[in-house]
Amino acid sequence: MSRRDVLALWIGVLLMVSTAVLAPVQAAERPNIVWLTSEDNGPQLGCYGDSYADTPRLDRLASRALIYRRFWSNAPVCAPARTTIISGMYAPSLGAEHMRSMVPMPKGALMGPQYLRKAGYYCTNNRKEDYNLEKPGQVWDESSNRAHWKNAPSGKPFYAIFNSTVSHESQIRKKGHQLVHDPTRVRVPAYHPDTPTVRHDWAQYYDKITEMDAQLGKRLDELAAAGHMDDTIIFYYGDHGSGMPRSKRWPYNSGLHVPLIVYIPEKFAHLRPDDYGNGAFSERLAAFVDLAPTILSLAGIRPPEHMQGQAFLGKFAKAPKKYLFGYRGRMDERYDMVRSVTDGRFVYIRNYMPHKIYGQYLDYMFQTPTTRQWHDLYHAGKLQPPQTYFWEPKPSEELYDLRSDPDEVHNLAADPKYAEKRKELHQALVSWMLEVRDTGFLPEAELHRRRGDDSPYDMAHDHSRYPLEKIMAAAEMASTRGTDDTQALLELLSATDPAVRYWGVVGFEVRGAEIARSQLPALRKRIKDANASVQIAAAEVVALFGTEADVKSAMPVLLEYADLEKHGLYTAIAALNAIDAIDERARPYRARIRSLPERSSRFPRRLSGYVPRLLERIESQFSKSSGSPTP
Repeated sequence: MSRRDVLALWIGVLLMVSTAVLAPVQAAERPNIVWLTSEDNGPQLGCYGDSYADTPRLDRLASRALIYRRFWSNAPVCAPARTTIISGMYAPSLGAEHMRSMVPMPKGALMGPQYLRKAGYYCTNNRKEDYNLEKPGQVWDESSNRAHWKNAPSGKPFYAIFNSTVSHESQIRKKGHQLVHDPTRVRVPAYHPDTPTVRHDWAQYYDKITEMDAQLGKRLDELAAAGHMDDTIIFYYGDHGSGMPRSKRWPYNSGLHVPLIVYIPEKFAHLRPDDYGNGAFSERLAAFVDLAPTILSLAGIRPPEHMQGQAFLGKFAKAPKKYLFGYRGRMDERYDMVRSVTDGRFVYIRNYMPHKIYGQYLDYMFQTPTTRQWHDLYHAGKLQPPQTYFWEPKPSEELYDLRSDPDEVHNLAADPKYAEKRKELHQALVSWMLEVRDTGFLPEAELHRRRGDDSPYDMAHDHSRYPLEKIMAAAEMASTRGTDDTQALLELLSATDPAVRYWGVVGFEVRGAEIARSQLPALRKRIKDANASVQIAAAEVVALFGTEADVKSAMPVLLEYADLEKHGLYTAIAALNAIDAIDERARPYRARIRSLPERSSRFPRRLSGYVPRLLERIESQFSKSSGSPTP
């Protein structure tokens, strides 16, 4: 045998040995990842210290895992929350905070699973998507009720999501349910009236949590039976707070605080954080925006720069955050704008539309018995604070200490003892909104007009098209009550940018009848503004606080823009909300309102119910003889 042959033989042997040695190392660096998720539930689990909860399977998983004490969903409702998860970006930066909207992704950006698929992962989703984003190509290998990690090609690592819907808001009000949890033992939060109906709904919610626990337990059994518990990292989380009113849809801690349990088997101990331990609690702040970069980090993939979240596990984990952020935009057919921030103990909330009550009539929310009874008791004068707050206009700022006030009912924003904390959290919120280029300061119709064919994200990063600092300053002033700034608001009405003019109009509605009436001549001019969103806002204020002649000049504008075929869906939703706010003053135009188109094939089916619901609500108010509005 020649020296060349001997050398070739040794090289072959070395290659075989190195392959055998490297194979398990490479496998160890590519864990399987499974997400078990559930809908509309906060941390009402035994492992979180809730003695009323019955969740044995998740508690057992938690006993072998790390439990995150402070984990936020960023958005308190499903579609923008899932949008945040799938993109690793804050929904307001994407123009995707509004419920069931549909906007393009930023140029060049992909969704989290697409990066995993490029790296060789088999990715499945069983089965809900519900993103407010257009998918940039194929996101999943399979997304359906048949999707399963079992279908992965041999040798491929998998990433699989299984979602339980049994705890969803719709199941809390499911009729005919026989309670298992004793309603006399349930803890009723301070903001809810303590009635048998409310207790029943809360008890039924806990029953559904138990059913969810059993469903997800079966998924754990599947992994164990297949021998995957030792090579799979498992996440469990809820998609936002409970489906009970003032949890879901509201960026309080009650609407954003969700459970997160992460199990990392011994095989991947090198991916565990320093605070990992069986049944241990992590004090690290984390949120939905961090999930996409975290799974990439666990898979050994550096998260792309456009992702705004931070990996909290794996090779590319970053230092802990100081704050978490929350947001609320349009909820189905109702507009509002709220932002929140927490440092883990205190929650600060900024209401940019404080003139709108918390509990605006929203068809889906009012199907829950608790919501209807709570509303009726308030209007019958049978409630005392804090149960009354939900049905009243909001303060501009709210500040709560979760340690002493977990139900967030004692607002400390005006308390001098907490002035520094309020200032700190407000500044943190402002800095974050500027950093992510929050698009929520544009009315939804104006957002789409201004972006043209671009994504909202790309439009917002063009400072000449979106002067955020100027618009946000206008919104801050307009939404702050208790200041003598009428002249400054008047200056906003004549600004070059229509979004600034819009906030000037809103500022007069926030300040109420006396100040708005004193400036009706200036507000009347804005009914003829060149921008539809400004016209609609001005028509609402003038019709609310002006003369009968003002109503006659404002209503034709609102009726024109309420035609979704002519002016688009988001313009129509805004105009119909204004007509609803005007209430009885719009009654003479009832026939014209009835003739408005309800639907259009030009808009996505998932958005098709909002205009009909508003028209039905307006008609139902006209049909009642008098008295306080009721569902």
